[in-house]
Amino acid sequence: QVQLVESGGGLVQAGGSLRLSCAVSGRTFSSYAMGWFRQAPGKEREFVAAISRSGTNTYYANSVKGRFTISRDNAKNTVYLQMNSLKPEDTAVYYCAAKSDLHIMVVVTTRSAYDYWGQGTQVTVSS
Repeated sequence: QVQLVESGGGLVQAGGSLRLSCAVSGRTFSSYAMGWFRQAPGKEREFVAAISRSGTNTYYANSVKGRFTISRDNAKNTVYLQMNSLKPEDTAVYYCAAKSDLHIMVVVTTRSAYDYWGQGTQVTVSS
Protein backbone atom coordinates (compact mmCIF):
# COMPACT_ATOMS: atom_id res chain seq x y z
CA GLN A 1 0.00 0.00 0.00
CA VAL A 2 1.29 3.41 -0.95
CA GLN A 3 1.66 5.99 1.81
CA LEU A 4 2.47 9.68 1.48
CA VAL A 5 3.45 11.66 4.57
CA GLU A 6 3.92 15.43 4.43
CA SER A 7 5.98 17.45 6.90
CA GLY A 8 7.52 20.88 7.24
CA GLY A 9 4.46 23.06 7.58
CA GLY A 10 4.12 25.74 10.22
CA LEU A 11 3.62 29.40 10.98
CA VAL A 12 5.82 31.94 9.21
CA GLN A 13 5.76 35.69 8.67
CA ALA A 14 5.12 37.16 5.25
CA GLY A 15 8.32 37.17 3.22
CA GLY A 16 9.64 34.10 4.99
CA SER A 17 10.38 30.61 3.72
CA LEU A 18 9.39 27.03 4.42
CA ARG A 19 10.36 23.72 2.89
CA LEU A 20 7.75 21.00 2.73
CA SER A 21 8.69 17.34 2.39
CA CYS A 22 6.62 14.37 1.31
CA ALA A 23 7.96 10.90 2.01
CA VAL A 24 6.54 8.09 -0.11
CA SER A 25 6.55 4.40 0.76
CA GLY A 26 5.03 1.22 -0.61
CA ARG A 27 6.33 1.15 -4.16
CA THR A 28 9.33 2.35 -6.15
CA PHE A 29 9.24 6.13 -5.77
CA SER A 30 10.66 6.79 -9.22
CA SER A 31 7.58 5.18 -10.76
CA TYR A 32 5.45 8.16 -9.66
CA ALA A 33 4.95 11.61 -11.06
CA MET A 34 4.39 13.90 -8.08
CA GLY A 35 2.44 17.02 -7.35
CA TRP A 36 1.65 19.53 -4.64
CA PHE A 37 -1.81 20.98 -4.10
CA ARG A 38 -3.26 23.28 -1.47
CA GLN A 39 -6.65 24.02 0.02
CA ALA A 40 -7.55 27.18 1.87
CA PRO A 41 -10.62 27.35 4.13
CA GLY A 42 -13.80 27.55 2.08
CA LYS A 43 -11.97 27.03 -1.20
CA GLU A 44 -11.39 24.17 -3.59
CA ARG A 45 -8.15 22.25 -3.58
CA GLU A 46 -5.90 23.83 -6.18
CA PHE A 47 -2.80 22.84 -8.08
CA VAL A 48 0.52 24.31 -6.92
CA ALA A 49 3.38 22.43 -8.60
CA ALA A 50 4.21 19.16 -10.34
CA ILE A 51 7.32 17.20 -11.23
CA SER A 52 7.90 14.33 -13.62
CA ARG A 53 9.18 10.92 -12.63
CA SER A 54 12.67 11.81 -13.82
CA GLY A 55 12.65 15.20 -12.11
CA THR A 56 13.53 16.83 -15.43
CA ASN A 57 10.20 18.54 -16.02
CA THR A 58 8.34 20.78 -13.61
CA TYR A 59 5.26 22.98 -13.80
CA TYR A 60 3.88 25.67 -11.53
CA ALA A 61 0.68 27.54 -10.92
CA ASN A 62 1.02 31.18 -11.94
CA SER A 63 0.39 32.27 -8.36
CA VAL A 64 3.59 30.59 -7.12
CA LYS A 65 5.85 30.76 -10.15
CA GLY A 66 9.19 32.31 -9.27
CA ARG A 67 8.65 31.82 -5.53
CA PHE A 68 8.17 28.05 -5.11
CA THR A 69 10.41 25.23 -6.32
CA ILE A 70 9.46 21.57 -6.53
CA SER A 71 12.18 18.93 -6.50
CA ARG A 72 12.59 15.25 -5.79
CA ASP A 73 15.23 12.90 -4.47
CA ASN A 74 14.51 9.43 -5.84
CA ALA A 75 17.17 7.92 -3.58
CA LYS A 76 15.31 9.24 -0.51
CA ASN A 77 11.79 8.57 -1.82
CA THR A 78 10.94 12.20 -1.12
CA VAL A 79 9.51 15.17 -2.97
CA TYR A 80 10.06 18.72 -1.73
CA LEU A 81 8.40 22.08 -2.08
CA GLN A 82 10.66 25.02 -1.29
CA MET A 83 8.48 28.06 -0.64
CA ASN A 84 10.09 31.51 -0.59
CA SER A 85 8.67 35.03 -0.34
CA LEU A 86 5.56 33.65 1.30
CA LYS A 87 2.38 35.71 1.30
CA PRO A 88 -0.70 35.55 3.54
CA GLU A 89 -2.66 34.21 0.58
CA ASP A 90 -0.39 31.14 0.57
CA THR A 91 -2.03 30.06 3.83
CA ALA A 92 -3.58 26.63 3.28
CA VAL A 93 -3.27 22.94 3.95
CA TYR A 94 -0.71 21.58 1.51
CA TYR A 95 -1.07 18.08 0.10
CA CYS A 96 1.30 15.97 -1.93
CA ALA A 97 -0.02 13.51 -4.49
CA ALA A 98 1.37 10.66 -6.58
CA LYS A 99 0.43 9.44 -10.03
CA SER A 100 1.64 6.10 -11.37
CA ASP A 101 1.98 4.65 -14.86
CA LEU A 102 3.09 7.75 -16.70
CA HIS A 103 5.92 8.41 -19.11
CA ILE A 104 9.07 9.42 -17.31
CA MET A 105 8.91 13.01 -18.65
CA VAL A 106 5.21 13.80 -18.07
CA VAL A 107 3.91 16.21 -15.43
CA VAL A 108 0.32 16.17 -14.19
CA THR A 109 -1.58 19.26 -13.08
CA THR A 110 -5.12 17.86 -12.81
CA ARG A 111 -6.24 16.98 -9.29
CA SER A 112 -8.49 14.12 -10.39
CA ALA A 113 -5.65 12.40 -12.25
CA TYR A 114 -3.69 11.62 -9.11
CA ASP A 115 -3.92 8.17 -7.55
CA TYR A 116 -2.64 8.73 -4.01
CA TRP A 117 -2.73 11.58 -1.52
CA GLY A 118 -1.14 12.50 1.76
CA GLN A 119 -2.97 13.81 4.80
CA GLY A 120 -1.73 17.36 4.40
CA THR A 121 0.37 19.83 6.37
CA GLN A 122 -0.80 23.26 7.49
CA VAL A 123 1.03 26.36 6.29
CA THR A 124 0.06 29.67 7.88
CA VAL A 125 1.57 32.95 6.72
CA SER A 126 1.01 35.95 8.98
CA SER A 127 1.00 39.51 7.69
